[in-house]
Amino acid sequence: MTEQLENDYDVVVAGGGAAGLNGALMLARSRRTVVVIDAGAPRNAPADGVHGLLGHDGRPPAELLALGREEVRRYGGQVVSGEITTATRTEDGFTIGLADGRTVRARRLLVTTGLTDELPDIAGLRERWGRDVVHCPYCHGWEVRDRAIGVLNTGPMSMHQVQLFRQLSDDVVFFTHTGPELGPDELERLAARGIRVVTGKVTTVEAGGAGITGLRLADGTVVPREIVATGTRMVARAGFLDDLGLPAVDHPAGVGRYIPADATGRTEVPGVWAAGNVTELTAQVGASAAAGAMAGAQINADLVDEEVQKAVADRASRSANVEQVTLPG
Repeated sequence: MTEQLENDYDVVVAGGGAAGLNGALMLARSRRTVVVIDAGAPRNAPADGVHGLLGHDGRPPAELLALGREEVRRYGGQVVSGEITTATRTEDGFTIGLADGRTVRARRLLVTTGLTDELPDIAGLRERWGRDVVHCPYCHGWEVRDRAIGVLNTGPMSMHQVQLFRQLSDDVVFFTHTGPELGPDELERLAARGIRVVTGKVTTVEAGGAGITGLRLADGTVVPREIVATGTRMVARAGFLDDLGLPAVDHPAGVGRYIPADATGRTEVPGVWAAGNVTELTAQVGASAAAGAMAGAQINADLVDEEVQKAVADRASRSANVEQVTLPG
């Protein structure tokens, strides 16, 4: 294993999560020179295990990534530590700059840097994030089943979220907090499922030695709860793409900012692909890995097409030169 970067690669993969590693695996198995540059800050680091991933359910996130890095290296790919800060266009690809001053050139760029979860401004919330403060019923739901769950109304997806958590527990309270005002139809849907509504802004997550004990409101009332479910504002971590004319934009669902890409991962900037949470904000690990594999295969096909075109042009050039040499004087 080496942290030494070569000067040139077919593909630089920005980000070493499930999407990036699976993309790199596809490329390395296609005999592409590929390096994964990873800043070492995975979104799911606080979680005890990855869930909903066939064959790996419950595996610690760090262990899953270690297995992925080993597989990429088995086929000649590199995985190095570093934070990408710049990406600039060159005649035949890109120059990628790292925070430590290193640079590397690549013909193609696969961006899988994930996202940052911006949590509501509630005292004590961040400290419990990924343990008894959760966001995804499919990632954490089984583990919090039958517990006393409080769901915060933080945005347009909160009504959907509370009903999903109600599937997991009979004891669910919906806190209006700072979210949109609830209409009669929404209140009816909550009441029909036995979900109690508590009005007022939540200011503090109360916790003891064993975990969360309740949520404190602005008026001082504490509502006993063991688990807090909250939506986050999800923001793509890809500021280095700004100089390529590919900034993060507002997601149409109003849940954050993302890098738009098509179903294959191709972005509007030629030579740049994106996969995983940087472009699909709500994707779980399995979906991110699959998207990385798709993008890796598409990048390889794009490089093959470029190489075929060059080979055809070179052959035509050689033929023209031969004809000129053999023409009678």
